[in-house]
Amino acid sequence: MTNLSARYAQSNDMLNRAEKVIPLGSQTFSKSKVAYPANVAPMFITHGDGCQVWDVDGNQYTDFVSGLLSVSIGYKNPIVNQAVIDQLQNGVTFSLPHELETQVAEKLVSLIPCAEMVRFGKNGSDATSAAIRLARAFTQKEHVAVCGYHGWQDWYIGSTTRDLGVPKATKALTHAFKYNDIDSLKRLFEQLPNDIAAVIMEPMNVEYPAPNFLQDVQQLCEQYGTLLVFDETITGFRFALGGAQQLFEVTPDLATFGKGMANGFPISAVVGRKDVMAKMEDIFYSGTFAGETMSLAATNAVLDLLTSEDVLAHIHQMGTLLITELQQLIEDNNASHFLSVSGHPSWSFLHIAATEHYDVMTIKSLYLQEMLANGILINASHNLSYAHKESDIRQLLAVYSKVIPTLVEVTNNRSLEQQLQGDVMQPVFKVR
Repeated sequence: MTNLSARYAQSNDMLNRAEKVIPLGSQTFSKSKVAYPANVAPMFITHGDGCQVWDVDGNQYTDFVSGLLSVSIGYKNPIVNQAVIDQLQNGVTFSLPHELETQVAEKLVSLIPCAEMVRFGKNGSDATSAAIRLARAFTQKEHVAVCGYHGWQDWYIGSTTRDLGVPKATKALTHAFKYNDIDSLKRLFEQLPNDIAAVIMEPMNVEYPAPNFLQDVQQLCEQYGTLLVFDETITGFRFALGGAQQLFEVTPDLATFGKGMANGFPISAVVGRKDVMAKMEDIFYSGTFAGETMSLAATNAVLDLLTSEDVLAHIHQMGTLLITELQQLIEDNNASHFLSVSGHPSWSFLHIAATEHYDVMTIKSLYLQEMLANGILINASHNLSYAHKESDIRQLLAVYSKVIPTLVEVTNNRSLEQQLQGDVMQPVFKVR
């Protein structure tokens, strides 16, 4: 058995250095040591090109994390990068609005079904929190129903197990319901018939909406005078040009976008009905860097690429190939009792279930160890970008054809501990 700790020597040294000045050694939970098995995973990346990245030890990976879905076109894309370079030469943050703010907002209005007006932010939490404040101001109600992941702010994170530091009074205003379970939402409305300002949800995550589920959610919102907010931070500009709302033909009152709209540059947007968005003039949602022009220039270039080239058609074709053949690999290896695949072709999931002798996190730790050792950077999902070609999908499937039989063998023979060289991971929290 190859000693993997030597493969990541520089990463481990850098992590020790980083932890002296940065909690967890990372700015993001999903990029930190809690997301990968310690000592047998890369912890720092130096550069990327297309869908390839290199860690500080010089190891190369085909990247299926894609900057947590923010890289939609590919690393170092020359068209996006040139747009940013050109804008950099003219200035980044100004003392008055820049014309790019209007130009990009106009493009979003033309593409997104619910978009009549637009306000920008820098990350998904900015946008979802602004949408909730806006909904509360518009409806004069305070409670919120949530389904999915909506960022780190108090109003949402208080509904998860990562609620340390959130006031009890804030937590009491947020209520979770289950995806594809309309009765769970009905019960919330019955309990709080006059109090729910917004239903905010990912229109799709690990599974497709059941027939009429999204329509039924919309009908309940209309019945109770509640705003429907689609969190399209991930689904936007992935599932369709106008997001999941276009794909599923359900138009919300408000929606939030981010992630892949600028190919990794920091920007997000709240869009929606003009009468609701006009309330932005009364609430306080204001940021010095919301109009930062490099990210707007990147967004402008990405939107042009999306509308001029078959970006999404290519991503969906690659994702369909991956899902189809991975499902076949699972069946061929008699692994269906603990492995399964679901999701949209642009954002699909390999699900790991507990077996008789091993819990999910133990199996996942070995899974990640082996995928990484074979040159695949991945976590829980396959986050595809325009840079992923068929050869990259074939490489991923070839690695799966080695790793899945290993997982089957060690779980059946109760020998997983002998194969795992790193620490067993610990869950952050589960929202999907």
